Amino acid sequence: MSDDVRQFVPAWPKSFNLCEYFLDHNLEAGRGNKAALICGSEQRSYAQISESARRVAAALRRAGHRPEERVLILLPDCFEFAEVFFGILRAGGVFAMVNPLLKSEDLAYYLRYTKARCVFAHEDCLAELAPVAAKEPLCETVFVVGAGGQSSQQSSMAPGCTDYAAALAAEDPAGERAAMAPTGPDDLAGWLFTSGSTGKPKACVHTHAHFAYSTETYALQVAGYREDDICLSVPKLFFGYATGTNLMFPFRVGATSLLFAGRSTADELFDQIEAQRPTFLTNVPTLINNMLRSERIQSADLSCLRISLSAGEALPAALYHEWKDRVGIEILDGIGSAEMFHIYISNAPGDVRLGSLGRLVPGYEAQIIDPSDKPLGVGEAGRLRVRGGSTALCYWADEPKSRETFQADWCTSQDVFRCDEEGYFYYEGRSDDLLKVSGIWVSPLEIENALLDHEAVAEVCVLGREDEQQLVKPVAYVVPVAGREGGEPLAAELKAYLKGRLAPYKYPRWFEWRTELPKNDRGKVARKLLRQETPA
Repeated sequence: MSDDVRQFVPAWPKSFNLCEYFLDHNLEAGRGNKAALICGSEQRSYAQISESARRVAAALRRAGHRPEERVLILLPDCFEFAEVFFGILRAGGVFAMVNPLLKSEDLAYYLRYTKARCVFAHEDCLAELAPVAAKEPLCETVFVVGAGGQSSQQSSMAPGCTDYAAALAAEDPAGERAAMAPTGPDDLAGWLFTSGSTGKPKACVHTHAHFAYSTETYALQVAGYREDDICLSVPKLFFGYATGTNLMFPFRVGATSLLFAGRSTADELFDQIEAQRPTFLTNVPTLINNMLRSERIQSADLSCLRISLSAGEALPAALYHEWKDRVGIEILDGIGSAEMFHIYISNAPGDVRLGSLGRLVPGYEAQIIDPSDKPLGVGEAGRLRVRGGSTALCYWADEPKSRETFQADWCTSQDVFRCDEEGYFYYEGRSDDLLKVSGIWVSPLEIENALLDHEAVAEVCVLGREDEQQLVKPVAYVVPVAGREGGEPLAAELKAYLKGRLAPYKYPRWFEWRTELPKNDRGKVARKLLRQETPA
């Protein structure tokens, strides 16, 4: 790591635990009675979350949990998520968070992969979880959130299930079992899962220091979290993007986070903004588009917002302009990854370069490299290689992929970028998404952005399909805006619109019409699912 980057590395103390770094320090700062989390009409203070986290740590130890063992979290956004998250860290455990809406086949995979002996799950998950958990000999205890804490409910639970509320009530938050584990900055803290776009999700293994590093650099030096912020997130807490922006980062500065358990929809966001008046919005392009297409955008009072983030997928310039014109604030677009925990390239307040993902977050280095790993020059497109104090140690149980991705403190991604002479990075797509058309590499993102500029296109995804000569040509999956119908007339209109904007070989050869595009559990367009229905 270079000296320029090293200056952003805090001197972590020998004894270091994220539960104290994010949560307990607020009590020492006099914020114990401040609202840490708000969910509807209820709230929990920092002192209440801290006490519950102590009880979680004690309950884990009573259940036989040992330091550095993985603990699986299957919870919606709720107070218990934060209690469990910090309780696991307090006990010296390693958190692993997955979507609570997953089906039994996926849950079985995560149970086998994590080898978790303890699981925290909402009662709504039991129908899918209980049958597969019973077949996993390593899964010994499932703490069930939402069962009500009644002994009668306890007796009706499946074997191996324990009522969460009753388990916590039985513990002494000041007792020996609730003590802070003697961890250090390099001890294991959490697994973050990749999106699984090309196979089963893999776990990126991170230490306590990794999560604190991104907080000290991105959260505090770029996004600029403040104690008086009220934070709202589109992604759910199990997704590392939101674990950072709507739990870790606000807690570090003593801010307040808003939670809601249901799906993130435009209506839900407008309701939350109207009722709670957040200042800090974590968003994704799909929901930015949905909000702007909603009838409520005309009358909604969004003046409370001071910061709006975007990540997860490319932000079209048209959406940025429309948002800025309507809301009056910039969108800070950036890119992060499970491999690096959080955002390492970002636009910053007062420094937004439209079309780019901004510049390097302080504390990170990056290179654009060719297929032989040789650094490329200004303006040349290639894979992105990045390093900083949050680089994962490895992919768990996948040495070949770990060696391919992680080289010392460098992480080489499949993301294709170019960088201009001023240090602004421009996303070209993923190397495994690029299409070779007429012998020339084509970025689907370029075609998608051009189509999104047309007033009739609400959403679009571009993939490759072979024609009758087995040559790859672009195919566009399009969701028309309300009031427009897909078909040959609209296809001809879109092709005519693209003239003068794209080279002829980049035009979509085919148009497929959809009422919606499939999304993964992170809200991104699920290209993998569309590929499965795209003829070879």
